[in-house]
Amino acid sequence: MAARIGIVTVSDRASRGEYEDRGGPAILACLREVLSCDWEPVSRVIPDEQHLIEMNLTELCDQEGCCLVVTTGGTGPARRDVTPEATEAVCDKLMPGFGELMRQVSLRSVPTAILSRQTAGIRGKSLIINLPGKPAAIRECLLAVFPAVPYCVDLIDGPFLTTNETVVKAFRPKTT
Repeated sequence: MAARIGIVTVSDRASRGEYEDRGGPAILACLREVLSCDWEPVSRVIPDEQHLIEMNLTELCDQEGCCLVVTTGGTGPARRDVTPEATEAVCDKLMPGFGELMRQVSLRSVPTAILSRQTAGIRGKSLIINLPGKPAAIRECLLAVFPAVPYCVDLIDGPFLTTNETVVKAFRPKTT
């Protein structure tokens, strides 16, 4: 059975069709490059409304059975940027190391990376990761954290995810 992975673009304008969603397709392209196992995307484009973000994250984890949910958008300091708050509201455990690493990697490219509030957390058997909105930053951040993703999914009783090791090598501790 194929692993299910949620891809959520959080954008008022993209959800209204005022401009093309580039974030969701960037996540999809990166995941297609990284993952070597069978998987299927479950994609959504929604506005920057905390209750809608929470509802979609909950549905993707609880009803759709996504082992991984990756969001893009809504992680900045603007008033309507509420993706981290929605993520924190639906998670059982926060995983701050993901955000710390993504900001560290992004700071090599842009000094404004300190304004980004990406985070990650666990809801049941799902890992939720918030990425920035720009396609280049999405790829950079996802590649940075992905070595830890398959093992994290293992630890929360999710499916066994494998990676294309020429792109990203998943880290799993050696068994003794």
